[in-house]
Amino acid sequence: MAFTISRRATLLGLSAIATTSRVKLALASAPTDQRFVVVLLRGALDGLSSVVPYGDTNLSSLRAPLIPPSPGQNDGMYDLGGFFGLNPALPNVYAMYQAGEVLPVHAVAGPYRTRSHFEAQDLLQLGTENTGITSGWLNRVLAELPARTGPTELGLSVGINTALLLQGPVRVGSYAPDHFATPSPDLYARIAALNAADPLTGPSIANGLRGQAFDASIMSDDPSMQPGGAKLNGNFAALANQAGSLLAAADGPRIAAFQLEGWDTHGNQVNGLKTPLGGFDTGLAALKTALGPHWNSTMVLVMTEFGRTAAMNGTRGTDHGTATAAFILGGNVNGGRVLATWPGLSGSQLFENRDLAPTLDIRSVAKGALAAHLGLSGAALARVFPGSSDAAPLLGLTRAA
Repeated sequence: MAFTISRRATLLGLSAIATTSRVKLALASAPTDQRFVVVLLRGALDGLSSVVPYGDTNLSSLRAPLIPPSPGQNDGMYDLGGFFGLNPALPNVYAMYQAGEVLPVHAVAGPYRTRSHFEAQDLLQLGTENTGITSGWLNRVLAELPARTGPTELGLSVGINTALLLQGPVRVGSYAPDHFATPSPDLYARIAALNAADPLTGPSIANGLRGQAFDASIMSDDPSMQPGGAKLNGNFAALANQAGSLLAAADGPRIAAFQLEGWDTHGNQVNGLKTPLGGFDTGLAALKTALGPHWNSTMVLVMTEFGRTAAMNGTRGTDHGTATAAFILGGNVNGGRVLATWPGLSGSQLFENRDLAPTLDIRSVAKGALAAHLGLSGAALARVFPGSSDAAPLLGLTRAA
């Protein structure tokens, strides 16, 4: 699951928890004309479904029912050069790819090898192999940039919560649009499940939800009801539009971080990914449109905590894995190609005989992006990602001036 809520938290703060959205955004000011955006996909995106290695002859034996139709067929994947294909739910991303503004990066993973969502998300956002540090790596990026003077010096968090990625000594303010965070059916289902055995709160919560027309299908464990939902689609597009307008302002913030949930596709993955991928695609297009000409000075890094198993499970989904796909987008990105040292999908090539093997550290991707786009030095990158000397910054991520 993408997140859990303790029963104590439910009892002490039901009304506050019930306003939590499946999309969150944080923004921060920085004295630069370059914009840098991180999109965190919480729940573990299946990289083999988003950027499909259809040219690998072992793919169909592992997960034939999960593979989209071939390029050129009805509802087929978009061809990315003869070996990889982009999921058909990503038409806007593909249009940007064709314009050279999207660089998919495959077989990438963090330096950790845990398959726990919570531990992996923390480590991904801390930028370390362990939890011995308290600030997020994007907050440490802000610490490396010259301070902005004036009333807009502080960062700004837009949404209900600030990502761990942006937490730290550099202050980040907060803003939540009125009526933005609407509780999802999945959240209501979790609250009801946590209290089902309680003779006092269980019946009361169940009766209250029935009164709001949340029927048994919503309250079930049907895999088709789990990942994604309309709220992800609408909320990300709305927030991306707002964030783009703020980032485009002359005195606006320059650093942003989104959190999108709904990627834990243990069952019914083909249908379960359509809405999250569609919302992701629409949101990225909205961000580009809102930025206008400033898209050329914007870089977006999309990453997730780990990938998913190479083979389909018994419920037509996938389980927690290792390597996955990341994306770099922007007007000056050296895209229109897939960046990968492909490890292969035969049994001997899989990590622990089950997962896509990692051939690139996500910190190399992030360090390369920060160096190319924000001009961070090697010393600054070492402070942002301590203990990452073996993860050299990835080169060639932007077009030559």
